[in-house]
Amino acid sequence: MKKLIIHGGHEISGHLHISGAKNSVVSLIPATMLNNDVNVITNVPDISDVRILIEIMEALGSKVEFKNEVLTIDNTNVRQGAISDDYSSKLRASYYFMGSMLAKYNNIEISNPGGCIIGSRPIDIHLHAFKRMGVNINEHDGHFKMTTKGLKGIRLFFDFPSVGATANIMIASTLAEGTTTILNAAKEPEIANLADFLISMGANITGAGSDTIIIKGVKSLHGGSVKIIPDRIEAGTYAIIGALLGKNFTIDGIVEKHIESLLCKLEEAGVEYKIEGDSLHINKCKKLHHVNVKTCVYPGFPTDLGQPMSALLTQCEGESIFEETIYENRLRHVPHLNAMGANITAFEKKAIILGPTPLTGKSVRATDLRAGASMLVAGMIASGETNVSNVEHLLRGYEKIVEKLNKVGADIELVDVD
Repeated sequence: MKKLIIHGGHEISGHLHISGAKNSVVSLIPATMLNNDVNVITNVPDISDVRILIEIMEALGSKVEFKNEVLTIDNTNVRQGAISDDYSSKLRASYYFMGSMLAKYNNIEISNPGGCIIGSRPIDIHLHAFKRMGVNINEHDGHFKMTTKGLKGIRLFFDFPSVGATANIMIASTLAEGTTTILNAAKEPEIANLADFLISMGANITGAGSDTIIIKGVKSLHGGSVKIIPDRIEAGTYAIIGALLGKNFTIDGIVEKHIESLLCKLEEAGVEYKIEGDSLHINKCKKLHHVNVKTCVYPGFPTDLGQPMSALLTQCEGESIFEETIYENRLRHVPHLNAMGANITAFEKKAIILGPTPLTGKSVRATDLRAGASMLVAGMIASGETNVSNVEHLLRGYEKIVEKLNKVGADIELVDVD
């Protein structure tokens, strides 16, 4: 077990570079199972989710080399096999092996995916689509045995534009017989990044990044290569910290379009920033105005930035309203913010935040990945010392977060605890 010890109140200045997107790499690695060739992925973040996925690939026979942000996966000797409970329970992205292994081997054994407890997050959309593609699914106590005589292309409409389901069905459809059309598909940049990788393998995909994606199945795929896009959630988290503590603070390696919804809300709150190329220059705002934030699918305000943003809202003058529309358990961090001095009333998926309120360092807990980011932001602006436990969640999504922030002026320790 690990915890963060944060000494708050330190200005942040200098340059900080954004890593590759966690929400991209977790689908890209399982997608390599579609071929028996060599695949190269660059700008790969060194985070725990990546390390677990590498272990899964190695358990299936892949030869993997990860060095200097370059991940090389040689599938020459890859083989069919079950994904053990030990692996699938550790991260939600394990379900992407459903798409790749059903496409390649016509079957898979895997347990229900793990990950953060931020809501029910059912995989019903995935399973319904797989059944329509010709998959027989047997489930017992959260363990799935899925078989098919061959995937068939279909036309389907998602009731909700799920990122996971869009990626999973896109992966599976690359080797399916016929054409698959996904209507009301997720439009997130990570979906387009995955499509680029699949196309480099020889897949026939059009429309990725729009609400209609068309995949024409091919007979086989070869090795591919792709560069992972910058992590827009990491960029957004550091932009929030810059708005609270920045002094000549620059975030390098961003894609402005990917974080437009956050930038608009920061601007509405009174934050001044400047963008030059792929760099965001941002300084502390002396007087933050109250704003309302409602999470939504892309290009709306990201659910993954809602929790760190709520820490900023505690410093805004007046009443701000935060509403989560995607996951029902995104407010489990609120009691910890209140323990530090925030004035937040939460009910169902909405919170009323009154501010500004000074925060004081306390012992708090990272209940999930993005809640951990919220606790980090709160600890950095609080007086005194904040101890954040259960930070393994945080380390799943932010590469070298302690090193990066300390380099620009923070005072944070990552320590082992019994």
